[in-house]
Amino acid sequence: MKQLSGLDAAFLYLETPAMPMHVGALHVFELPEGYKGKFVRDMRRHIEQRLPVAPVLRRKLWRMPLNLANPAWVDAEPDLSKHIVEVKLPKSAKVGTGMAELEAQVGQLHPVLLDRRRPLWKMHVLEGLAPGANGRKRVGLYTQLHHAAVDGQAAVALANAILDVAPTGRQIEARASTRTKTFRLGMTEMLRGALGNQAQLVVGIVKGLPSTAGTLKDAATQALSSSSLLGGKGGGVSNLTLAPRTPLNVSVTEGRAFASATLPLAELKALGKQHDATINDMVLMVCSTALRRFYGKKHQLPRKSMIAAVPISLREKGDTTADNQASMSLISLGTNIADPRKRLAHVMAATAAMKQTMGSVKSILPTDFPSLGMPWLIEALTSLYGKAKVADRIPQVANVAISNVPGPPVPLYMAGARMLTNYPTSIVTHGLALNITVQSYDQSLDFGLMADAQAMPDVRELADAIAIAFDDVRALPLPGEADEDAPTLAGAINRSRKAVSKAVGSAVGKAVSGAMTAATKTLVNATFKQAVAQVTSRSIRTSSPGREDRTSRTAKTSATRASAPKRPPAGR
Repeated sequence: MKQLSGLDAAFLYLETPAMPMHVGALHVFELPEGYKGKFVRDMRRHIEQRLPVAPVLRRKLWRMPLNLANPAWVDAEPDLSKHIVEVKLPKSAKVGTGMAELEAQVGQLHPVLLDRRRPLWKMHVLEGLAPGANGRKRVGLYTQLHHAAVDGQAAVALANAILDVAPTGRQIEARASTRTKTFRLGMTEMLRGALGNQAQLVVGIVKGLPSTAGTLKDAATQALSSSSLLGGKGGGVSNLTLAPRTPLNVSVTEGRAFASATLPLAELKALGKQHDATINDMVLMVCSTALRRFYGKKHQLPRKSMIAAVPISLREKGDTTADNQASMSLISLGTNIADPRKRLAHVMAATAAMKQTMGSVKSILPTDFPSLGMPWLIEALTSLYGKAKVADRIPQVANVAISNVPGPPVPLYMAGARMLTNYPTSIVTHGLALNITVQSYDQSLDFGLMADAQAMPDVRELADAIAIAFDDVRALPLPGEADEDAPTLAGAINRSRKAVSKAVGSAVGKAVSGAMTAATKTLVNATFKQAVAQVTSRSIRTSSPGREDRTSRTAKTSATRASAPKRPPAGR
C-alpha cells in the first residue's frame, strides 16, 4: 500500500463529469503483412505478459476511512476484457485515412470517466480503417490513463515497458511472488498510517521553511521587477500578467472536440538551430502563430498577448517512478505581434525569463503536502467553481495549456504491429478550454489538440493552422539577413496605396479630359506592378537563393520600364 502524494490526489479531487482527469493518446498501428485475427485479442495477450513490468496497470485506489486523507494505491489484478475493448468505426472510415473518424471517436470517448473501482486505465481498439498505401491493414488505438497515476514523463516510461523496438518483441521473465500471506488493513491501521504520514510531511515542511522563504522572496522580487502588473518597471518580457479575455476562458462542458497535426521533427530542430532557439521555443512559436491566425480570421484576436500555461518537470534525471512530479509556469506567446521575427524573439525572451525565475524555485516546489481534510475541501470547492461558472467571471492568468513531452526517437511496436502515430490527448479545465500537447515520436512531432466542444467546436481549423504556421516559420529570414529589398506583402500594398493616391492627385491637377484618364490608369498599373515585382522577388529569393540576384535585377528592370509614363494623346 502506498498513499498518494498531495499532487497525485489533487487530480482525483478536481475530477468532475465536466473535467475528466485522464490523459492518453490516439495511435494508428500498421499490422504485419498477411495479418489475420483479432487485434483486440492480441493486445490482451500482450498486456498480460507485460503486467509484471508495468505496476501502474495493476493497482487501484483504496479510500481512507471517512475520506479524511489521500487514498492509497493497493495491488489489483485487472480484468483485461474490461480494460481492453473493441470499438467499431463508422463505414466512412474506410475512405481515405480515416483520421476524421478517429478524431471524432476520441471526442466521444474522452469525456467518459474511468471506473474508480478498477485500475485507472483503459484501451480502446478502433477497428474499421482502410488499409494503408502499402496494402497492409491498419487499426486505431485510443488509450486512457488517469493523471493521478502518471505525469507526462511517467507515461513515457510506461510506454517503454509495454512497447518494443522490433516486431517480434522481447520476452519478459515473470517471477513468482514470494509472498506467503495476504494482508488486509483494518480501519485502525489505515488511520494510524495516514496520520503518521501527515505528521512526517508537516515536520518536513517546517524544517525546510527558512531556505524556502529566502528562495521564494528572491524569485518573487526578480519576477515582479520585470512585470507591470504590481508596479514593476516592466522593461523586458514578463510572463507575470493577467491574460486577456478570450473564448477559451470559460467554464467547460461535458463535451470534447479533438484534432491532430504532425510536423517534421528534424526540420523543426534545424530551423530552431538557425535561429538559436530550442525545440520548445519553436513549438511555442508555431502554436502562437496558429492561434494568431485562427482568432484573427474570426476577428477575436485580443490586443494583449495570449498567455500559455506550460508544465515543467521536477523529475531528477533517470527517475521513472509512476507519479506526478511537475509544476506549472506561464509564458507569453506574443500573439499580438504581427512581425513573425519579432514574435519569435518575444517567445524566446519569455521562455528565458520563465527559466530564470523557475530555475531558482524548482528544487523547493512541493509535490506532496499534508492532506488531512483536503478531500472534502477540494471536492466541494471544485463543484462550486464549476456550478457557479466562476471561470466566466474572474480574470484568468492563462488562455491555453501547451505541453511538449519528449518521446522515443525510433519506431516502436506493440503486439507485432508498428505504431505510426502518437497524438497525445490531455485535460481541459474551467478557464482553460484548450489543451495542446505535443510529443515527439520517431521522425515526427505529433500535436494533440483537446478542446471543449462548446468553446471550440472547430478545433480542426486550429490544427490546420498549425501546418500553415510551420510554413510561416520556414519563411523566416535568418538572423542578420539583409531585408531592405524584400518588403512584406502588407508593406508593399500600403506603399502602393499611398503612391496611387499621390499619382491620382497629381494627374487630376495636370491632365484634362481623356488625358487624365489615360495618365491615371498608366500610373496605377505601373505602381502596382512595381509592388508585385518586389514581393515576387522576395518569394523567389527565399525559395531559390542561388537565383536571388538575377531575379531581383530582372524584376527591378521590368518595374522601371513600366514606371515610365507614356506621352498622353494631344488634346483636341
